[in-house]
Amino acid sequence: MSIKVGDKIPAGSFKIMGDKGPRDITTSEIFDGKKVAFFAVPGAFTPGCSMTHLPGFIIYADKIKAKGVNSIVCVAVNDAFVMDAWKKSQNAEEIDFIADGNGTFTKAIGMELDGSGFGLGMRSKRYAMIVDNGVVKYIGLDDKGIEKSAAEAVLEQL
Repeated sequence: MSIKVGDKIPAGSFKIMGDKGPRDITTSEIFDGKKVAFFAVPGAFTPGCSMTHLPGFIIYADKIKAKGVNSIVCVAVNDAFVMDAWKKSQNAEEIDFIADGNGTFTKAIGMELDGSGFGLGMRSKRYAMIVDNGVVKYIGLDDKGIEKSAAEAVLEQL
């Protein structure tokens, strides 16, 4: 069952690149006491994610944060090294890139995507959430295309 508006984000952890390599970051560090624009992509460096989904969050980062958002967070079922390289390649300094390498969080919220037909294994569905103090206030899930999970859709919901 997928996470929905009104649900609390489950406890868990991710990897994020630190000064000395990958380190753990917990859901409480990300969400507690904060308003977060949180979006997931099926894979770093993939065409739709790199050319269509992520750029909107880079372009509208200032406008999103001006609406009271403390942080913009991008997650994928990739490792912290890939997420960090993607962040740098996209000049996305206003966004935190976190890795759900084993898909643990993705499975916990019911957002797993079977990409094995494309040789990708288990990935995340494409979605965006607005999370306020750990509670989901908006969720936009896109089965095809990038509409409900786009930065513009998030901005409209803020």
